[in-house]
Amino acid sequence: MAYLLDANVFIQAKNLHYGLDFCPAFWDWLIGHNTAVRVFSIEKVGDEVEAGGDELATWAADRGTGFFVKPDAAMLPALGRVSVWAAGQHYDPAAVNTFLQVADYYLVAHALAHGHTVVTHEIASTSTKKIKIPDACIGLGIKCMTPFEMLRRERARFVLGPQT
Repeated sequence: MAYLLDANVFIQAKNLHYGLDFCPAFWDWLIGHNTAVRVFSIEKVGDEVEAGGDELATWAADRGTGFFVKPDAAMLPALGRVSVWAAGQHYDPAAVNTFLQVADYYLVAHALAHGHTVVTHEIASTSTKKIKIPDACIGLGIKCMTPFEMLRRERARFVLGPQT
């Protein structure tokens, strides 16, 4: 199973639980699992992360297209399926228009096209004002989980070594 990470996974990790300065093991784990073709994201998410102009932006820029993959031909029919799904739901027209213009749309389409599991901190919602990633995943039959579920499923361990 390959995991496709939402921008909020990187941003919240940096800001909260896995700061680049005190938990490098998390970031090393991401890089290692990306090398093993198990964890990655999409170019549009990379653009969002890099827009922050901070140490996370530098980390993302250093990963390049091996981590933040470009769209491919398989995504074209998936983009169509996702847009038809979004337009056919109970969302406000503005919510649909916004969704079709942001990275979330491409993230869901990439997961649909390639059978990946989406990883996000977002939670499903009954609001008609915004399309949440988990709602799109549920509607399209795509697996979706939190970063903590991914780490547990993959048996990630960030063990402290000798203090220096």
